Amino acid sequence: MTRTFTPFVAGLLAMSVLGASATPAFARKKDQPSGFEPTLPVTQPLQPQAATGGIFNVSAGYAPLYTGTRAARVGDPVTILLIENTTAAKSVNSKNSKSGGASILPPTAGPLSFLNPDALKASSNSSFNGGGNAAQTSTLASTLSVTIAEVRPNGTALVRGEKQMKLSQGDEWVRFSGIIRLADIDQENTIPSPRVADARIEYSGKGALMRSSKQGWLGRFFNLISPF
Repeated sequence: MTRTFTPFVAGLLAMSVLGASATPAFARKKDQPSGFEPTLPVTQPLQPQAATGGIFNVSAGYAPLYTGTRAARVGDPVTILLIENTTAAKSVNSKNSKSGGASILPPTAGPLSFLNPDALKASSNSSFNGGGNAAQTSTLASTLSVTIAEVRPNGTALVRGEKQMKLSQGDEWVRFSGIIRLADIDQENTIPSPRVADARIEYSGKGALMRSSKQGWLGRFFNLISPF
């Protein structure tokens, strides 16, 4: 049995084969920039040094005498010691009460003398007692190396960076940005996170473990519309 294909059918088969081979390359979703990408130092062309007969050369790893190799330029790495301990507690109590009464004494003679004095008495009483407690404790201890993104004239610098970990059950990342004082950097190019101003710390992830720790969409829907 011999099969014949018309030019139209052959063209469709060719397009489907080409589309199947080209789809993964174009349909691959690119990761959006997180805003914590490392900053690379500005590359400067090496200037030819005049022959002076000496072995000293500023462009060959020169380190100042009083600062050493401390990070102070754009692109230099700095290690952040993440030492974050946060404890918050709040307690609220409220109580109030209100009462009132009214009574009318009918005349003992006349057409209204038949009224019972006890039937013309009214009183009201209301009370409220409420209370609430909230407590939260969080701890984060780790190290993260970032890069200097901007050096400012007042001796401060903007640092930012991230650490990504590809695990078997998902991905995790730690992201950090903030403003540091260059004078706070020690000899090992480290600085504790409590000394960082306007710090932004993000520790999150995605994958099977992260999804299992979240409530399903149907449970969230019923919790949203539940009146209780």
